[in-house]
Amino acid sequence: MTVSRRLLFLLFALMFWLPASAFQIDTIAEGLEHPWSIAFLPDGRMLVTERAGRLRIIQDGELLPDAVADVPDAYVAAQGGLMEVALDPDFSDNGWIYLTLAYGDRRASATRLVRGRLDGMRWVDNQVLFTAEPARNRPVHYGARAAFLGDGTLLLTLGDAFDYREQAQKLNNHTGTIVRLNRDGSVPVDNPFVNQSGALAEIYSYGHRNPQGIVFDAETGLIWSHEHGPRGGDELNLIKPGANYGWPVATHGVDYSGARITPYTSRPGMEDPKIDWTPSIAPAGMSQYRGGLFQEWNGNLLVASLVDRSIRRIELDGDNIIAEEKLDLGINRRLRDIRVGPDGALYILTDHQDGEVLRVAP
Repeated sequence: MTVSRRLLFLLFALMFWLPASAFQIDTIAEGLEHPWSIAFLPDGRMLVTERAGRLRIIQDGELLPDAVADVPDAYVAAQGGLMEVALDPDFSDNGWIYLTLAYGDRRASATRLVRGRLDGMRWVDNQVLFTAEPARNRPVHYGARAAFLGDGTLLLTLGDAFDYREQAQKLNNHTGTIVRLNRDGSVPVDNPFVNQSGALAEIYSYGHRNPQGIVFDAETGLIWSHEHGPRGGDELNLIKPGANYGWPVATHGVDYSGARITPYTSRPGMEDPKIDWTPSIAPAGMSQYRGGLFQEWNGNLLVASLVDRSIRRIELDGDNIIAEEKLDLGINRRLRDIRVGPDGALYILTDHQDGEVLRVAP
């Protein structure tokens, strides 16, 4: 290798590798019970959900001691509880806040989407917008992430409840799908299966296992989602209306027993993942970086990982993956969510009984 080529190689490596010392990590809040999602209010406050069923507020850098009152009850068991929190695109005008939660009991539960408003420390004007059908008797794989599209509609991810994976290939139920809704819970008239007999009109894509990250790229109009595989086969997918993402007919993963789920990793008429993580990293939340603190990352996807305990930075060129970097943050904890704050810093939630909100800056 010539000297000039070595130099280019070293420069490229430095661009995509930053040691832990390159980051400043501050604890913004601690003592949260399995924090799941975070949203930033225009007045500087932060909303944080605890899977245990509480909505908390961080104000002036301090976690308020009391939870928001009158939040709808969630079924809290295993992976279920209070999950996503997201602000309406017109929040400054209408004050709507969206929550996802597990609804039901030990006999059967499902992902539910609600919206309401804050009145001081109370949740008011609660509206139930959507409940996945049918309810299942396993309190796992709820999906439950949400993202707003440029037209103001909302995408909601739904998992396969673990034992019902074959249903992810059927359009007569919400199991293992991503649904698209108007913000009042009604069905957009241009959804891909609106006029198809035997198909639920809410469905936008199907063949998913447990999608727990979703991002709409406003600059390109592309939708990115990741999902948990079994042992291996975690995926990053480019979501298209009406598309089938293969689970469980095509996957790189194997069952937890070691048994093969399918002989296929790809099938005609089914979308292949843009990234396959085998062995599993257990991808959780996902954001797209837009901000001023890490300007060289603008447009990159940032994926939080539970098992790998890392943040993956994914550089995009349109719908192509250019590079992937495992950020060395030195945080030896399960990472549930990552969001970009109004200040351009990264805000990470750690998934523990004594979970934290961490702020990451250069």
